Amino acid sequence: MNQSKKENRLGTEPILPLLFKLSIPSILSMAIQALYNVVDSIFVARLNQNALAALSLAFPIQMVLIAIAVGTGVGTSSLISRLLGQGKDKRASNVAEHVILTSIAYGLIIGTFGILFSDQIISVFTDNPVLIDYGTRYIRIILIGSIALFIPMISNNILRGEGNTIIPMITMLIGSILNIILDPLLIFGIGIFPKLGIEGAAIATVFSRAVSGSFILFMLFKGNHQIKLNFQVFKFDLSILKGIYQVGFPAMIMQFLASFMIAGLNTILNSYSATAIAVMGIYFRLQSFVFMPVFGLNQGFMPIMGYNYGHNKPERMKKTMKYGFIIAFTFTTLGFLIFQLFAENLIRMFNDDPELLRIGTRALKTITLAFPIIGPAIIGSTTFQSIGKGLPSLILSFSRQIILLLPLAYILGKIGGLHMIWYAFPISEVISGIFLIVWLRSTLKEVFYKMKLRTQE
Repeated sequence: MNQSKKENRLGTEPILPLLFKLSIPSILSMAIQALYNVVDSIFVARLNQNALAALSLAFPIQMVLIAIAVGTGVGTSSLISRLLGQGKDKRASNVAEHVILTSIAYGLIIGTFGILFSDQIISVFTDNPVLIDYGTRYIRIILIGSIALFIPMISNNILRGEGNTIIPMITMLIGSILNIILDPLLIFGIGIFPKLGIEGAAIATVFSRAVSGSFILFMLFKGNHQIKLNFQVFKFDLSILKGIYQVGFPAMIMQFLASFMIAGLNTILNSYSATAIAVMGIYFRLQSFVFMPVFGLNQGFMPIMGYNYGHNKPERMKKTMKYGFIIAFTFTTLGFLIFQLFAENLIRMFNDDPELLRIGTRALKTITLAFPIIGPAIIGSTTFQSIGKGLPSLILSFSRQIILLLPLAYILGKIGGLHMIWYAFPISEVISGIFLIVWLRSTLKEVFYKMKLRTQE
């Protein structure tokens, strides 16, 4: 494929094949990432339920790191795709240079924080000394090695912004597969490897991410891409960071809200039992199998939308949205059916403790009732981001997770006990979904009207 065709395919190729071509690599790589999340928890659960509960308590802290990476990455992908759509290749390359240096800075700051404050962080969520011990031993290693998360997650979005999803897929596959291999070796001390317990899970994660990060950096510097890195002529430009975080900061805050939401739920569940906390952790890992493919679809959806928005092609944008909504709905509806039919089997993969099975089966069936509408809602949120409007996504996410979900969980728990808490999930999804539809239709009507006026000029 020559360079001209490579640059124009986002604006010329048939939408559905192009969407699949760009999305399938990311969908596959994120499915592997979801598999890693589950396998990691299964191995830790084999240590004991307290270790699994501690992993659940540490999860919101990991979500903070992911929030920083996702927010920066979304802003990077959106800005680069729009700049390339406008023919500003050098500017797009300068964006890439800025985010690589930003990734390194984040890693150094978070690593220092991890050395100093890991035990205090875990103590915020529980006063159980066993959970504090397990959680601190795990999260300290994750925080110290956070640069190994930032580099691959953020750098992958540089290439996604130009429509390249193959190399990001390979990057994620390298990290996830290596992690799955190392987990049992380092947790249980198989063969020549030492038995490190929960620390082994953390070390496996950091090491595998470091390898995948090294790979993506090598490909960025040596590969043949539209983005050309050259730090010898690098000049810091504050307006580039502003452009990244204009879209990326709301996406980052949305992820922060997810972290706050999970921490809040863990606090509510802590008044019931460590088993309830463990169930929450199991759910969030299992649901990644359903949502990760939709997020993979986003990686193809966003550059197509951003490019055609930049090139003033509303009909291609409308087709992209139609296919995106249909495919996302299919993913999450399939997930709904799996959770409803096989909830007990899914819990049993982690542990066959009777209390865990009883609480977990009921929780999974209840939480997933609104799954079919979540897929289209994710695509709707991404539509805002792809046209440079991150604020609506932020407000909708805040409403769903903080204004609706946490208060509902607390109130329903007080009214009907533990089993009623799970109903907070589908109720909040339905209410926020209605608001999303209204806001998105209004925004797109205005956007397409302005694009029509530009065409007539």
